[in-house]
Amino acid sequence: MRIPLFQVDAFTAVPFRGNPAAVCLLSQELPQELLQAIAAENNLSETAFLLPQGSWDGLPHYSLRWFTPTTEVDLCGHATLAAAHVLLSEVHPEAQEVAFSTRSGQVLVRRQGKRLAMDFPSQTPQPWLEAQEQVAAALGIPPLELYRGSMGVAVLASAQQVRQVQPNRAQVEALSVSGLIVTAAGADSEEGADFVCRVFAPRLGIPEDPVTGSAQCLLAPYWSERLGRTELRVRQLSTRGGELWCRYLGARVEIAGQAVLVMVGELRIP
Repeated sequence: MRIPLFQVDAFTAVPFRGNPAAVCLLSQELPQELLQAIAAENNLSETAFLLPQGSWDGLPHYSLRWFTPTTEVDLCGHATLAAAHVLLSEVHPEAQEVAFSTRSGQVLVRRQGKRLAMDFPSQTPQPWLEAQEQVAAALGIPPLELYRGSMGVAVLASAQQVRQVQPNRAQVEALSVSGLIVTAAGADSEEGADFVCRVFAPRLGIPEDPVTGSAQCLLAPYWSERLGRTELRVRQLSTRGGELWCRYLGARVEIAGQAVLVMVGELRIP
């Protein structure tokens, strides 16, 4: 069996920045353990698996699953962006939009100028006061505010603190959430970003995620209310760095960014 394989840098306009994801175009269902083994072999924060499902409301329609090197996840932004980039540039260049069936429901991705815009479900951050001491110890700095949803959210005093924080991996992994987001309001030095963030998810096999689309499902509602506007520009301050544009729509969050195809090959499965 030969499976087309693409590697895409997501949430960046230039190669070797943003968050790399692998995208595999399947022609048939494969066993869970084989998908997980492929993701471990790729050893990227996410591998996306696409399987054609015909059309949905006239759009190209695919099932989409996301795997870290150690587990399958319910939602992943950068690998969705990477998958849409492959489909809209390599497979369906005539299409303006593509539909995905996922574990988090139906997800649409459409062209938006040079960007691709994803439609994701939003999450309302809930206070997480009982973890204050644990998170402060894990970060080495007490957060100003602390929330949780699918991940924890620690609000820090400045973009500089977000850039410089060095969490204790074992203590982050011990938290009762899949990952920990640190965030702060943007600054002039962050190229006009409304807010900045970093994401640590050692429990998922990702010590630090370079750029995290799904984190904006929590961050966009928080920062939209705090800043008083629904359209937000985001910088993720990992070593590779990345840029996202968010629009908070209440029950949904539109998350947009660019992507760059950097590698094309094939997997050979006995």
